[in-house]
Amino acid sequence: MVHEELSARLNDGGYKNWLKAGYCLLKLREGLHPFTDTEMRSFHGNLVTKNPGLRRPCRSGCRPKGNQVGKLSKSSHLQLRPGQDKANSEWRNVILRHHTNPRGMVNWGNCRPQLWNQDHWELAKAYMPRGQAGVKGAELCDASALLNLLNFCSHFNYVDQHCVREVIRCRNELMHSCEMRVCDQWMRRYQMLAVDLSVLVPGVDRVDGSLLEGVEPISQWEADLLRERLQELLTDTDTQDTEELLRLRDFLLANRDLSDQFSSELQTITSMETQMRRRGRE
Repeated sequence: MVHEELSARLNDGGYKNWLKAGYCLLKLREGLHPFTDTEMRSFHGNLVTKNPGLRRPCRSGCRPKGNQVGKLSKSSHLQLRPGQDKANSEWRNVILRHHTNPRGMVNWGNCRPQLWNQDHWELAKAYMPRGQAGVKGAELCDASALLNLLNFCSHFNYVDQHCVREVIRCRNELMHSCEMRVCDQWMRRYQMLAVDLSVLVPGVDRVDGSLLEGVEPISQWEADLLRERLQELLTDTDTQDTEELLRLRDFLLANRDLSDQFSSELQTITSMETQMRRRGRE
């Protein structure tokens, strides 16, 4: 059964373009999952082979203190508790040495330092945006996290970095679109512009010449894109765009099928709004 709300959204040209471009990101993410996992496993293995000291386990039960970040400089330090472990100190230095931006920041709070000696993905998360602490593998990462890994970890210097940064730029423009709409001119850099996502026959949708049963495939990738944007807005509390978050909430509430899917996220946004109002009255 075709969702009436989805049918209307698919016949909005700007929103349909947003979905088409977003679909490219989802397919990119799928391709990057096995690639980044294999490459980081190899990178981790090479590091511990060249420096056997990195195999030493953490003896202090170290954990990042809060969600602090460390600037990439000679004085940079990873704040750990209860004490700075020698093995983790070596890992810290290795991570900084292989970071491509000397003026950048490392989101140490993404990592579990006590696992650096054995888990390649804990190493990978040091090169990603904040909010990755609970992510335990490449297959759970979104496109933004994986693209940042390619951009900031020197192991991937053999990849065309200009291309990586251009995709990051396009991804950010797309996902930060306030109205979740993009024009045809913006879309011309993609090959998905001509795909037909209009709902043609009740119960059946035609996408690029292929018949799909219902609109479930489109509905799924729409949900994936919206969920990625919601998680990004809810996670990055330091630069949180409250106005954009509330606009996205209103969009979800205006579409019954989406408000049902994202009921828990909507509750979170409502709680946050209530707290902000209380602080405003204090």
